Amino acid sequence: MAVKVPVLNWDKKEVGTVEFPKEILEAPLRKDLMQAVVKWQLASRRQGTHSTLTKGLVRGGGKKPFKQKGTGNARQGSIRSPLMPGGGIIFGPQPRDYSYTLPKKLKQAGLKAALSYLFKEGKFFVVKDMTSKEGKTKELNARLKDFGIEKALLVDVDADANFKRAARNLKNYRFRNAEGVNVFDLLKYDAAIITQSSVEKILSRCGERG
Repeated sequence: MAVKVPVLNWDKKEVGTVEFPKEILEAPLRKDLMQAVVKWQLASRRQGTHSTLTKGLVRGGGKKPFKQKGTGNARQGSIRSPLMPGGGIIFGPQPRDYSYTLPKKLKQAGLKAALSYLFKEGKFFVVKDMTSKEGKTKELNARLKDFGIEKALLVDVDADANFKRAARNLKNYRFRNAEGVNVFDLLKYDAAIITQSSVEKILSRCGERG
């Protein structure tokens, strides 16, 4: 069974319809799946370049800092000791890769859940195209405000150069190619405006096309 979604122009008038499989726009609201995918996305983005100096990496320490006995202090053999000010760090963070593998079907299920959530909330729109004559941020921002959306993810297959340039500096909007549609952005911007030409690519990302 298919769900018919109206195709709009930028005056928000219906100019056609497009069909989505019921499994995409009427999927159950699975917060656990969306959370799992978002957690995976954020972990994959972490640089993991944090690093502390261990005892073996701290410079200096060739000379015994003070004599063994008679000072009243605990004996020390090197200023590189973690017990000394400026010494090495015990069990400090070291460079690492935070990314991990997530099953493909789980990622697809999370994407379906996010799209279904936006559709049920009335925040999912299909437009005929995304073009900009001037490529000006001010002009595009006004058009989106007139469309009635204060915040949204904008999705197209082949980005119009002027439209992409105009969207670059918009704080509350993010442009993505259809291949880059993801759960994190859909939930962060809490609305989606996609072009009719990007529908097939999104269906493929959801596993509904070969």
